[in-house]
Amino acid sequence: MPCLSAKDITALSKAREGRWRPGLSSQPWHSEIFASERDASGAGVALALARDALRFAAEGHDPLAEPEDRRQVLWVQDRRAVQRGGRPYLHGLPDELRHRLIHVEAATPEDALFALEEGLRCRDLACVIGEVVGNPRALDFTASRRLSLAAEQHEVALWLVRLEAQADLSSARMRWRVEAAPSEQPEWNPDASGAPAWKSELFRASRHAPGQWTMSNDKRKLRIRQSDITRPANSNSTATPDIGHLVRPTVGRSLAAVARV
Repeated sequence: MPCLSAKDITALSKAREGRWRPGLSSQPWHSEIFASERDASGAGVALALARDALRFAAEGHDPLAEPEDRRQVLWVQDRRAVQRGGRPYLHGLPDELRHRLIHVEAATPEDALFALEEGLRCRDLACVIGEVVGNPRALDFTASRRLSLAAEQHEVALWLVRLEAQADLSSARMRWRVEAAPSEQPEWNPDASGAPAWKSELFRASRHAPGQWTMSNDKRKLRIRQSDITRPANSNSTATPDIGHLVRPTVGRSLAAVARV
């Protein structure tokens, strides 16, 4: 096994520090998540990332945070997102968010963007989640920049789910591509369904290096599978196993399957 020089160790340390992981204190205010409309993975990851950020503040890392965050969570969907994926299922949401959800169904992408921006200007909201289908003309770089500025100015985080969309020009500080992944076997009951999991690619971030992980919402926390952490960076294995036959899309929008606690 070759010995690493001090320079190599320093470079590896910096690379490791630059890698994204759950529980980071420096969360971006504006993120985009590109996903399919077939399996609700976009909404599941948006909700998992939002809970991860809110949990970090609630555990006392943020001196300005209240002991119990009672602020509302705004969820905005345009009409096409509702038609193709359904509305958030109240009883499938995490316990701590069920009584705090404000849902807005917008008739057009323009109305959805207006509702998102107005929500970001309200400091009484814990965060904002949005869902927009495709690449509407209204969601250009100028509109994206307005969302980023509003989120950063008022310190209300936005996770915008882009369903069946191409990664066009955007000012979002963090951009993901996600899809459903097989769940790991439960610890106590092998016949039960496992914790929801997603194959996630961070392809753009202002503070972190790109990377790929399998994220899981396990035991009320967002986690990265251990195999992704221990896999060597220079691994020669580039083949991706075909897991399509193991992934079953949810029917309609039941977030009980993707956001179960």
